[in-house]
Amino acid sequence: MNFSVSSFDDLSARIAAVRDEHGERHPGGADGRQPVHTVYVPADRFSRSTPADFGAEALRLLNTHTPGAGSFGAAFGLDPEIAGLVRERVAAKLSAEPVEDVRIDFEDGYGVRPDAEEDAHVEQVVEAVAAAYQVKGLPHYWGVRIKSFADGGHERAMRTLDGFLTALRDRLGRLPGGFTITFPKVVAAEHVALFVEYLDRLETALGLPSGILRFEIQVETPEAILDGEGRTALRGIAAAAGGRLTAAHFGVYDYTAALGLPPHEQRLDHPACDFARHIMQITFAGTGVRLSDGSTNVIPRNDGPDEVNAAWATHAAHVLHSLRHGFYQGWDLHPAHLPSRYAAVYAFHLNGVDDVIGRVRAWHEQAAGDPGVMDEPATIRALTSRLRRAVDCGALDESVLPVS
Repeated sequence: MNFSVSSFDDLSARIAAVRDEHGERHPGGADGRQPVHTVYVPADRFSRSTPADFGAEALRLLNTHTPGAGSFGAAFGLDPEIAGLVRERVAAKLSAEPVEDVRIDFEDGYGVRPDAEEDAHVEQVVEAVAAAYQVKGLPHYWGVRIKSFADGGHERAMRTLDGFLTALRDRLGRLPGGFTITFPKVVAAEHVALFVEYLDRLETALGLPSGILRFEIQVETPEAILDGEGRTALRGIAAAAGGRLTAAHFGVYDYTAALGLPPHEQRLDHPACDFARHIMQITFAGTGVRLSDGSTNVIPRNDGPDEVNAAWATHAAHVLHSLRHGFYQGWDLHPAHLPSRYAAVYAFHLNGVDDVIGRVRAWHEQAAGDPGVMDEPATIRALTSRLRRAVDCGALDESVLPVS
């Protein structure tokens, strides 16, 4: 074969260098299971049995207000063909693993208290975590939310985290797996860099492996979306995390309040929140940083059917809004949120699942030489990811997955 260019080896090397640099910045999705929610519990209310207590109360509400497939389907607007299956699996989930991720809250859900009082609650939480760990009662993921560096709570935040981890080390001799720190109200990359420096010092003082303390940020301020120069701020924030960043969680109410939205418009499905979520998606796509949506603040005021069903309808609609936008995790604040969380998530995954399985199977058969399917590899990866999420959360049995 004749060529007009004598050599393009230098271009090949430079192309490979660009590819490698991109690969370092975008290594792909996060490994392992992503929880469907994070349950926030004020530190003074957390006990060894809190996750199980949430599950028991959620199951009681489910059985009281939706005792059968018909009432369950009506409550959550489900296709009658899947309502019975979804209810059965939601009930099983609430019995076996009601909480996938719990965050013991020392920030807004807990408030500002005298040092002596918060110190006492740190000790109380350590005993509760240790007791839960010893009886395998901790959720798959767990952690603490400390106070923000942005509003004067930095010294209390560092004191709480130091006291908690020191006492837990002394109590258990180790840090149980699945631990995460929530770093709220990020307004500047510099605060994240200072937090990382603090974590470096804390690991050294505790004798922990370097980098073991990882954290998630809460994106709940306009400054976390656009910096003072009008540039996207999240890239700088992620870089300042120095490889410790595991997730970015959207904070609905601080964000919408900061934008000046009236209280009745401060809601998860407001278009202003969609904008922020899309910036988060663009920034963190392919980086291994997981995304989580925020919470619904509507809870039943009493145990009456009108109150419970109204709260369920609002919460389930918000969960479905998040799922449609590619946010597969959110916050839950009350036991009543668990039935609607799992009902919405399971229905999302199970609607049309036979078609999804068929498309994935057909694509693999086509790849082996069987014609007739036009799906792109990227679409198949997304469909396969959906099936994996369905299995991880308990919506689907792994045995039905197509063999790749």
